[in-house]
Amino acid sequence: MRDSKGRFVKGQHYSVPTEFKKGQHWRQRKPFWDRDWLYVEYVKRGRPANEIAQDFNVTEEAIRFWLKKFNIERRDMVTIRKMHKWGLSGEQNGMYGVRGEKHPNWKGGATPERQQFYRSEDWSVAAQAIWVRDKSTCRRCSVRKSRSSQRFHIHHRVSFAIPDFRTAIDYMVLLCDKCHYWVHSKANINGEWIDDVPIPMKGGDDKNGSIVPRGE
Repeated sequence: MRDSKGRFVKGQHYSVPTEFKKGQHWRQRKPFWDRDWLYVEYVKRGRPANEIAQDFNVTEEAIRFWLKKFNIERRDMVTIRKMHKWGLSGEQNGMYGVRGEKHPNWKGGATPERQQFYRSEDWSVAAQAIWVRDKSTCRRCSVRKSRSSQRFHIHHRVSFAIPDFRTAIDYMVLLCDKCHYWVHSKANINGEWIDDVPIPMKGGDDKNGSIVPRGE
């Protein structure tokens, strides 16, 4: 029944056999709709919201909605870093020495060598050391990284093709993207910052070094 304005009259029932009863929902009930279940999974077991979301093929935002609805305090970034041991170096890092099939990103050896290297722990340690050594400052123009929108690159002064020097920090420098592009451009007619460091000969006493392929 509707009133004179066409609105349903409150309290009137039109399809009693098929109408939703109190507590019923048109969607199949999910475990994370229950506060106790969500509290155990997220707080007690320490499972991340995105992992819970994947179990039920929903978005991470959906799990965050229910956490907020149930007043379950979300973990801050400091706590998350401690749980996952992010940012730790050496053996303190949970992923230290985890390579090949043991690594979660392992793809059966199909990953190109360059990509594999830049995901390695060895590169992570070397890159961090260079940022600290160069004080987050471009070695060519002396501009210092002061905001997230600035892009900096670690430049190899010796070619990537020589494995022995891929993580040798004495043969790499921090450059802003503008300077890095210039180094590899035709404008760098004198080859500055490329092949300009002496490479010691293996097993010899040559202190002057040898010529090596161009850097990157």
